[in-house]
Amino acid sequence: MTDEPLVLGIETSCDETGIGIVRGHTLLADTIASSMDEHARFGGVVPEVASRAHLEAMTPTVEAALAEAGLKFSDIDAIAVTAGPGLAGALLVGVAAAKSYALGLGVPLYGVNHLAAHVAVDQLEHGPLPKPCVAMLVSGGHSSLLLVPDVAADVISLGSTVDDAAGEAFDKVARVLGLPFPGGPHIDRAARDGSGTAIAFPRGKVDDGTLDFSFSGLKTAVARWVEAREASGQTIHVPDVAASFQEAVVDVLTRKALQACKRYDVGDLLIGGGVAANSRLRALAQERCDAAGVRLRVPRPGLCTDNGAMVAALGSDLVAAGITPSTLEIPADSSLPITTVHV
Repeated sequence: MTDEPLVLGIETSCDETGIGIVRGHTLLADTIASSMDEHARFGGVVPEVASRAHLEAMTPTVEAALAEAGLKFSDIDAIAVTAGPGLAGALLVGVAAAKSYALGLGVPLYGVNHLAAHVAVDQLEHGPLPKPCVAMLVSGGHSSLLLVPDVAADVISLGSTVDDAAGEAFDKVARVLGLPFPGGPHIDRAARDGSGTAIAFPRGKVDDGTLDFSFSGLKTAVARWVEAREASGQTIHVPDVAASFQEAVVDVLTRKALQACKRYDVGDLLIGGGVAANSRLRALAQERCDAAGVRLRVPRPGLCTDNGAMVAALGSDLVAAGITPSTLEIPADSSLPITTVHV
């Protein structure tokens, strides 16, 4: 519909400055400036470096998104911004910019939850979400299972990580194996030449009756396995270690996700977040969902990692639902709970 509002979304929760523009569920622009290379030499994201990069990238990235969509500032009807969770300093940059744009343009402002936005973004590719659906969000900072009756208003936490998130475990294991940061894509690539059954790594909390995750023990098991073989002078076949570690992670993730679907009698599973770009996770999830009669939705890899399109998508849902806009006093909340979709 041409009368749907144009929403500009701003995402700065970690190391990507993401700007997206949508009309309804139609994606018009998705522009990202990443500071990943600046963090790689430290082996992880440095909050101060990320914040500075957001400051430098904000204006040119917004202008690039408008150019990509063929729009002017005056065409924008609403601004949406990630208000949390995330790195406090990084969030502050995005929230301050969003307030400035909203005030200057005279348009409503919507502060949104980063995790709920990872759910909403799938609509840009696969249309409106089933109500309800189960969503599994897996990234460097989060491993969460959610029941989503309505992404604009009602998101319920079913389980989360009790220690390391899945993406965090990928980064730490990659470091052990001498692979670059971020670890996820490099482990995925290395694993293609290895066997997922070569090494029997542990599956944490897989049958404990909860919908929580734990990857710290797995990460430690991989490190100890590598250390023991290095100490005895044995050759380490990195592809086998990568594949066996990856298999342990995706085995637990997919099992827990389908346990949630069965427990709550939900026939649709959505997977989002950066780890959702992992090829083995996507393949095993599809295989197990097909066997269980569950419909699987996973956005294309470019929409799984942090981006402005997901923020704009959730903002568009809030506008369509008639949700009262945020005030210009909204804070950046680094620990914003998933149950708070809009601030």
